[in-house]
Amino acid sequence: MSGRGVIGDKWSMRILWACAIGSAIGLYMVAAERQMQNRNRMLAESFKAMDSDSSNGEEV
Repeated sequence: MSGRGVIGDKWSMRILWACAIGSAIGLYMVAAERQMQNRNRMLAESFKAMDSDSSNGEEV
């Protein structure tokens, strides 16, 4: 008597690996997106700081 369910052991391991790989890809994409957003935010802040410094220098 085998105690296997509807899905065999080999297929359940394949499904598990597919889910793990899919989760890893999703986490990588989220991390890359956040890194890009942080880089854009830092660039915008530096441009804003440069703009405010140049406008202050012109008024003096």
